Amino acid sequence: MTYPKITILGIFVADMAFRADRQPKIGETLIGRDFALGPGGKGSNQSVAAGRAGADVTFLTRLGKDPFADMASAIWTEAGVTGNIRSGPGSYTGAAYIFVDDQSGDNAIIVCPGAAMEIAPGDIAAWEREVTGADIFMTQLEQPIDSAVSALRMARDAGVRTIFNPAPAAPLPDEIWPLCDFVTPNETEASDLTGVKVTSLDTARAAADRLLELGASTALITLGESGVLVHRDGQSEHVPAMIHAPVVDTTGAGDAFNGAFATALGEGQSVIDATRFGCAAAGIAVTRSGTAQSMASRAEIEDALAR
Repeated sequence: MTYPKITILGIFVADMAFRADRQPKIGETLIGRDFALGPGGKGSNQSVAAGRAGADVTFLTRLGKDPFADMASAIWTEAGVTGNIRSGPGSYTGAAYIFVDDQSGDNAIIVCPGAAMEIAPGDIAAWEREVTGADIFMTQLEQPIDSAVSALRMARDAGVRTIFNPAPAAPLPDEIWPLCDFVTPNETEASDLTGVKVTSLDTARAAADRLLELGASTALITLGESGVLVHRDGQSEHVPAMIHAPVVDTTGAGDAFNGAFATALGEGQSVIDATRFGCAAAGIAVTRSGTAQSMASRAEIEDALAR
């Protein structure tokens, strides 16, 4: 089997997940239900998801020199991910506060990217070989936007297929959209980016139309338990979610989808089949606690698809 080469630009953070019945009010202290510390960050999670799904993954980021950086190295080694790391003095490896609702498994997150916020276009130039030599290049918005734009342009100019996960949603320059072969927002991000509130398949299609008008080639809007809408010129298809066990934690589900989708796409699967592959990976991730730790193996994804 040929393993697709996937290069991902993004951040690593140490996830600190707190489970409780609700978030505290300002000035209030609550007793939580549970706590977990583990590896996270959208780009790193996506890299682990792609690596476990069978891709040859290179992850581009900045880290500090501290125990959280050691955590990053350990999870990448386990998942077969090659980290291409730049670092500088005086900064720290990123961290994230994650509140998980103990009843629903839904989450709210605060991210402090640390050293990764220092990723600059100069770093992208240094990573040219990794970007232009990939089958698929993917990035998000946890590192500076100008660096994401530089990397997407470099990949696109080299004929590399690009995936842009616009998370967390932020004001974006018009130039970014034509650089995206695939854009993969969730409902909230699609709503924020387009001004169309996504509450149904019809409104998701309206938001996707707007993303195509902006210049993206294909919009994949992830809809949580409702699956994914694949929308491009001449095609609009809803791919259902694949969840075969109780939902425990939705944190990282989008990253699981993106990493697995990129892997299948790089293998030459059709967009719809790659979306199904991504949905199977996400459906497994939500049945487990944590983020990077919850990413599915290739065998698990194929088993879910066969059900």
